[in-house]
Amino acid sequence: MRLWSFHPKYLDARGLVALWREALLAQKVLAGQTKGYRQHPQLLRFQQYHFPLAAMGSYLNFVQIEAVAREYKFDATKIMEHEEGLTLSVTKGQLLYEWEHLQKKLKRRDLQKYQANLLVDHPLCHPLFHEIAGDIAKWEIISE
Repeated sequence: MRLWSFHPKYLDARGLVALWREALLAQKVLAGQTKGYRQHPQLLRFQQYHFPLAAMGSYLNFVQIEAVAREYKFDATKIMEHEEGLTLSVTKGQLLYEWEHLQKKLKRRDLQKYQANLLVDHPLCHPLFHEIAGDIAKWEIISE
């Protein structure tokens, strides 16, 4: 499960669809509708919010907005709930770690998107998040 901290506009088509599916799964986990993934580290920042489902729904809402902009048909009725104006924090270190991780993936599967992202000096956060100073999050599983 990967719930990216940067804006979904940087994802290729495959990545955006995968994000939608994984965030819907995360929503089910937070709603207690699954047996697996309950302790997945990617969920910690949502679980720490006093209304985890609202936080995940807000995350999904912005993914759905990006899908509409690309003329994809993501079903917004699958979003259980969301909260307007909600923001969570993400550290600069986490954002940049994820950015590098994405770029490695794109270099293998979508060279055009990879090259377009090379022009980005600093990625924008997913609209649910605001950037703060700090290193990679403690919950992140670092891979080489």
